[in-house]
Amino acid sequence: MMSLPTKWVAHIDAWKGSGLNQTAYCQQQGLNYKTFAARLSDYRKAQHDSPPMLIPVNIQKSPTPSQLDSILLTHRNGHRLTLPATVSAAWVAELLRCLD
Repeated sequence: MMSLPTKWVAHIDAWKGSGLNQTAYCQQQGLNYKTFAARLSDYRKAQHDSPPMLIPVNIQKSPTPSQLDSILLTHRNGHRLTLPATVSAAWVAELLRCLD
């Protein structure tokens, strides 16, 4: 698949951080909504088709007993999610792909 032009990647990133829906973002930026939606679809397909990436992990030396029973995910925007330690790794990986 051909890579998406930098212009569209920048617009998609800006839209994600804008808090606006796609229609409002396109109106604000003077973009054709259908073109934006098509580029967003291409972007998402490319993200889905790309090989898994390594992500940084912080390891704590002395976990508390409650930390041994759970997994704490911290997103780069500061959101935190605590999951039971029994959750499957595949499910967590899919969750992370959806959150990105």
